[in-house]
Amino acid sequence: MNTFYVISNTQKDPELRNAKIIQEFLRKKGKKCHIQTTKSNGVQEHYRYTDPGGIPEDVECVLVLGGDGTLLQAARDLVDRGLPLLGINMGTLGYLAEIDRKNIRPALEKLIREEYSVEHRMMITGTAYHQKRKLLEDIALNDIVITRGGRMRVVDFQVLVDGEFLCGYSADGIIVSTPTGSTGYNLSAGGPIVSPEASLMVLTAVAPHTLNARPIVLPEDVEITIQMGTAHGADADGAVATFDGDTMVRLNAGDKIVITKSQRKAALVKTKQTSFLEILREKMNK
Repeated sequence: MNTFYVISNTQKDPELRNAKIIQEFLRKKGKKCHIQTTKSNGVQEHYRYTDPGGIPEDVECVLVLGGDGTLLQAARDLVDRGLPLLGINMGTLGYLAEIDRKNIRPALEKLIREEYSVEHRMMITGTAYHQKRKLLEDIALNDIVITRGGRMRVVDFQVLVDGEFLCGYSADGIIVSTPTGSTGYNLSAGGPIVSPEASLMVLTAVAPHTLNARPIVLPEDVEITIQMGTAHGADADGAVATFDGDTMVRLNAGDKIVITKSQRKAALVKTKQTSFLEILREKMNK
């Protein structure tokens, strides 16, 4: 690799200090390195944080400094560019950002020497509807989560798979997770941990009001429809669907969201030979 682009979370990298250190290191190695210096105002339709059109055409790798949240944002914004992303964790816990501060230079050396691999991770697309009118369509690498919209009221959900009724829930919410997202909110809600190399979807209810609700693992090629029932209470606030904890759309009784496997994938760079099980042991024991 000869040309790099750095996206840095300025809350974790004030004044782009680490980004500039990386840029200087790569330039001394005879490589080119650009740093993102402008942020989106959030009103663009095709991206929210990083303008893919602002990345030079000769860039071969995007270095993302922050945490898993920053990497998720970059993956969604840049998915159509197909650029491999290397996450550099500036926080304390991360499953996606594999490099920590002390290993930045060794990782960069491996990139320069072409000693890396690229994992292609499944993403999902969700389309929200009010009657037949499309409210929002977006993509997620981790999960699409539907939760109550306000006060402490449970919501009724009807779940259909390929148009066939599967089950109904009265719950605080529902998570539809990718294998990558299985170690996120899905894990906290009692869902299964799935190898990120798999291609499937996991359906997990959040605090279901029943004794027999269990997470459900579904094939990659199904269409999941979640239909909104009524929230309990005359003054209930409906529900909200959230994509990777970022983009959101409000849903009311009768609205639905249709979730399918996306044709697009996120490309994540791996410079370590660490297995998923080793990473899991390390993170779970912290």
